[in-house]
Amino acid sequence: MVNDEIKKLLENSKKVIEQNHESFVKTIKDDLQNFKKITLDKI
Repeated sequence: MVNDEIKKLLENSKKVIEQNHESFVKTIKDDLQNFKKITLDKI
């Protein structure tokens, strides 16, 4: 019983971490695109 609860918690934590990671990566990519655009506009 306890093992099943721990497995569920771990699976949920993994899903949350993956979602946060994907969001973080997207944010970084967007920031880099914006930086690139701003830099090119200045040149």
